[in-house]
Amino acid sequence: MRTLYIVTHPEATHHVEGRVGGWYDSELTPTGLDHAAAVARRLEERIPHGARVELYTSDLCRTAQTAEAIGRRLGVAAIEDARLREKSYGAAEGRPQSWLDERFLTPPPHGERLEHDEGIDGAETMAHFGARVYAAMDDILASSSDHQIVSTHGGALTFVAAAFLRLPLEGLQYFRLRARPGGITVLQEDDHFHNRSLRELSDTTHLPAPPAPAPPARVSTTRRA
Repeated sequence: MRTLYIVTHPEATHHVEGRVGGWYDSELTPTGLDHAAAVARRLEERIPHGARVELYTSDLCRTAQTAEAIGRRLGVAAIEDARLREKSYGAAEGRPQSWLDERFLTPPPHGERLEHDEGIDGAETMAHFGARVYAAMDDILASSSDHQIVSTHGGALTFVAAAFLRLPLEGLQYFRLRARPGGITVLQEDDHFHNRSLRELSDTTHLPAPPAPAPPARVSTTRRA
């Protein structure tokens, strides 16, 4: 049984700062580093001891840090591939999210959507983004390893998974998978029919629950004489 684990990097500095990610080279926050360790522990639990494991990562810092935590736990070195990066947002990268929101041109509800120009200088189209991720996955899937891990970004998840499932890129005009930071998506290919399936989508049960909010302060209504 061939298994692909897609890890979307945990919380990064651009998340908490409200900045556009893309190729902006943000780092994991302290919470993100803790969550990357939790991802590594879950993968260690799931992958049989002694199995051949291959680990691939986007070359951006936040995904490389995630892969480093996984590799340390599993005793495997990560292979960096820039083609696994998030979609480039060109001139918007690193700017406040509000800057992008004010200028972004949403894709049309009908017609060609992957080649849509979002109105941001230097930004990739979804077609270009998907084509480079598909090219990376062609090389990754050429390996015969039974367990492969890809540390990547939320936007790239759709294309990594779709490439494994052999869905045509042009068929993804409307199809997107929703990712959560630190989520693990699992896909498998059976050894008999060689059918491929999506088994788990962006599972985060391995991550610690956020602390409960403090209860509101009690206001005394006792009247004093």
